[in-house]
Order: sequence, then structure tokens, then C-alpha cells
Amino acid sequence: MLPDSLRENAAALAVEGFDSAAVTGGKFDRGELTLEIAPERIVAVCEFLKYEQKFIRLSSVTAVDRYPAEPRFEAVYHLHSVERNQRLRVKCRLQGQDPEIDSLTAVWRSANWYEREVFDLFGIRFRNHPNLKRIMMPEDWEGYPLRKDYPVTGPRV
Repeated sequence: MLPDSLRENAAALAVEGFDSAAVTGGKFDRGELTLEIAPERIVAVCEFLKYEQKFIRLSSVTAVDRYPAEPRFEAVYHLHSVERNQRLRVKCRLQGQDPEIDSLTAVWRSANWYEREVFDLFGIRFRNHPNLKRIMMPEDWEGYPLRKDYPVTGPRV
């Protein structure tokens, strides 16, 4: 549900008009809009944002580990409308046990390497990704180094 504080924002209203059940929250802070989207609706909402709202550029994909809270993870997408010089942050909350979300590579090809990096460092799986494998850590690396419960001292021998 779109918060009342965002009822004046055109992009937020457009997403709510497209799929009101997709919006689970949001805020406007320091001149930047953040929308929280239900994970199962991320692809449809992003297609709408790209093709109807002109957010043609995916600037980055990252994640946040909120351990020990649940839902533990947030997948975070930064979008840019070059035409309107407007930015939008889209977040999806994901459960800590086997976190996964649909890939956005079909919407933005640039999501490919960003999603691989998030998978490699946080362990979030992106369904339907064309080549989901490690991009920074060695293939035989165990664990995900940016998780808050990852041992910072390394393995004990």
C-alpha cells in the first residue's frame, strides 16, 4: 500500500495505478523516492517503469543484510530516467532462508553482472538468470562474504 506521504509523487502514483498490490511501502527522503515492491511482482513493475515511465537505465543492483531481523535481506535496484533526470530506488524484502527473486536481465541487460555480484557476495539467487555463477570470488569459495554472519576472521584451522 502506498503511504499517504507519497500521494503527491507522480512516479509512486503511477506504480500504484499499474499494480496497487505490488507496492508494500515507500518513502521520499532527501529528494529521492524509494518504493518497496512485493518480490513476486518485481519483473512486471520494472517493465512498467522502463517502458511506461521511461526509467531506461538500471544504475546498480545491491543488497542489504538486516541479520538477525526477518525478512533478512533487501534486494535494492537504482533506476534512472534520463529523459526526466529522475532517480528511483526500488527495494524488495527477502527471507533469510534461501533468498531468491526473479532476475531482471530480461528487462535490463545490465542487470546481468550486478545480479551475479549480489549472488556472489550475499547468496541471493536470481531465478531465470542466464549465467548465475560467481563473478568475484573463486568458484570453490564457500559462503558469502558480505553476509553479517560470515566469519570475519576467516576459517579456523
